[in-house]
Amino acid sequence: MVLGIGGLTGKKWHSRRALQAAEMLDEVVDSQLPLVTELSEESRRRSAEYLSELVMLAQDYRHFAAGWIDQAELERRGNATVARLEVLSKHRSPARLTEQD
Repeated sequence: MVLGIGGLTGKKWHSRRALQAAEMLDEVVDSQLPLVTELSEESRRRSAEYLSELVMLAQDYRHFAAGWIDQAELERRGNATVARLEVLSKHRSPARLTEQD
């Protein structure tokens, strides 16, 4: 029997860490949702896309914790999420100045 931190086996330890990561991502999304309603339509859409990527990544961590995907697949999905977030950040429209600015 291989023991990890706190006496948990390696697999249980990884599952616990994955669930903690999923919970952290959920907290980030939950804290940002109330702010989205105060944004312009375009900014709301872009923010919703970012947040949906985080929700899907949290679900991937839960799938890993449940044993439905392995660590390599979790890493592949995480890298794909980061790549999509980078594309989203590059495609945002430049700030628009108004007469009040």
